[in-house]
Amino acid sequence: MKKQIRNLAVVAGAATAAFALAAAPASAVPSTVWTVNPTPAGFTATNSGNVVLSVNGIAMTCTNSKASGTMASATGNPATVASISAIAFGATGAPCTSVLGNVTTVATTPWTVVGQDYTAATGVTKGYVGNVDAKVTVGACVFRVTGKASGTYTNSTGKLAVNSVTGELTVVSSTNCGSAVPVGAKPLFKGDYLVKVAGTSTIPTIVGSNP
Repeated sequence: MKKQIRNLAVVAGAATAAFALAAAPASAVPSTVWTVNPTPAGFTATNSGNVVLSVNGIAMTCTNSKASGTMASATGNPATVASISAIAFGATGAPCTSVLGNVTTVATTPWTVVGQDYTAATGVTKGYVGNVDAKVTVGACVFRVTGKASGTYTNSTGKLAVNSVTGELTVVSSTNCGSAVPVGAKPLFKGDYLVKVAGTSTIPTIVGSNP
């Protein structure tokens, strides 16, 4: 009787393991070939909703932001699929604002758009905006932010959704900001941009593969 129970346990265990292996999804293979269409091409990007930089709980909000640059197919992982040659925050009559006053941001470009993971079922590329470098002025307070910001790009809508996580961006210099924006602070940057091929209404696509 004990032998039968022991044998039954072995069979049951083997069946469970086999089921687990069958049910587990296959590991995704990172994309190493990135096809941008059209390529190469210039692009423009306009914010959809507010763009916000938050430092120590202080939100600096822009209702107007635009970017432009070039995009092209690439290989490798991670891979740079676009270069942002210009990005502006705020506009005449629509400045960026905060509780400390109006905010002026001057970016040092190029910034990059980097692909790391692609999901064919959704047409979404995950990656980050890299080489971020910007000088921010709020009244007498001037500080510089560098680093990267995580984001996704969706082919169906052309939306570049930037949503950094803590630690990706750092305040590397700070003047007249006191404890509000100290060196070493970790800002968060969030904003959605709608991307078009420059001069057209065409939405560019980014497809990752591993031939």
